Amino acid sequence: MIELKHLKFLLMAAAVCSATAVFAASIPGYPTRPIRLLLPFAPGGSADAIGRIISPKLSEAMGQQWVVDNRGGAAGNIAAETVARAAPDGHTVFLGLSTVVTANPALYKLSFSMEQDLQAVTMLTISQYILVLNPSVPADSVKELIALAKQKPRSLNYSSGGIGSPLHLAAELFQKRAGIEMVHVPYKSGGASAAAVLSGETQFGVSSIASSMQLVKAGRLKAIATTGLRRSQVAPDLPTLAESGFPGLEVSSWYGLLVPSGTFPSIVQRIRNEAIKAVQVPEVLQALAGQGLQVETSTPQEFAARIRSDTKTWAEIIKSAGIKAE
Repeated sequence: MIELKHLKFLLMAAAVCSATAVFAASIPGYPTRPIRLLLPFAPGGSADAIGRIISPKLSEAMGQQWVVDNRGGAAGNIAAETVARAAPDGHTVFLGLSTVVTANPALYKLSFSMEQDLQAVTMLTISQYILVLNPSVPADSVKELIALAKQKPRSLNYSSGGIGSPLHLAAELFQKRAGIEMVHVPYKSGGASAAAVLSGETQFGVSSIASSMQLVKAGRLKAIATTGLRRSQVAPDLPTLAESGFPGLEVSSWYGLLVPSGTFPSIVQRIRNEAIKAVQVPEVLQALAGQGLQVETSTPQEFAARIRSDTKTWAEIIKSAGIKAE
C-alpha cells in the first residue's frame, strides 16, 4: 500500500505535469500576437537605440511584430514592474539596463522583486567606461591620481549623471577599491557630467567611451584607464583598471532581455535563440558599435548569476557610501 505522504507526492506531481501540459497547450505556435519590448527610458539613448535596432530582426524571425514600448520614469522601475506583473506567456519582454536591474533594489523601495519576479533570458550588449581627467590635473595614470587624492583628501571633485546613476556608482566603486575620497558633484545627465570635467568645474569623472573619445583625441580630456575586463577596441592604448593595479575590478554597463518569472522554458529559449541571432547580423553589429556597444550574450543561468553578483556589489557600495536616491 502506498503511504499517505507518497500518495500526496504523486498527486502533486501529477498536478504539476497537468498544469504544465495545459500551459504548453495554451500557447500553440508561440508567438500568437505582437510582443511588447519594454524599455526603461524615454526615446533617445542606448536603450532606445538597441530596441529599435534589434526589433525588426526579431519581428522577421518570429513572425510577429516586436513593438518597442518606451516606459520611462522612476529610474526604469515602471518598465521593470510592468513586465514583472505581466502574464508569463512570452509576449511581454523587458530590455533591462544593468543598474536598473541590480542597483535599483538597494536605491528604491520597490513593490516587486527584480530577482524573483523577473527571469533572465540573455545578455545582449556590454559597454565599459573610461576614467577621464581635466587636462590641468597633474596625474597621467590611475596610480598618480590615487597618490594625488590621498595627498589631499576631498580636494578633488568628480561629476556624474546624477545620484545613483551608473556613472556615480562606477566612481564610488573605484573610490572604495582605491581607498580615496573625492567630492561628488551630481549633474542631470552624463553629457552634463562630461562637460563639467571638460570645463574644469570638476576634475575627474567616469564617462562612456563613445561620448568621450573624440574629446580625448582632441586633447580636451585626459584619459587614464578603461573599466572593462579587456582593453577597449575603441581605445586599445589605454590600460584597464586591472592592469592599473586593481586585478579583477570591472565596471561595465550591460543590457539584457528579461521576462516575467514563470515563463515556460521553451519560450525563454526561443526568445534567447532569436535574440542572439539578431545581434550577430553584421548590420546590427555595426549599428550597435556605433552606439559604443559590444555584443555579449549568455545563457539564462549565466545572466542570472551576473545579476546576483552585480546586485550584491551595488548593494554594498550604496550602503557604504550612504547613497540615497533623489
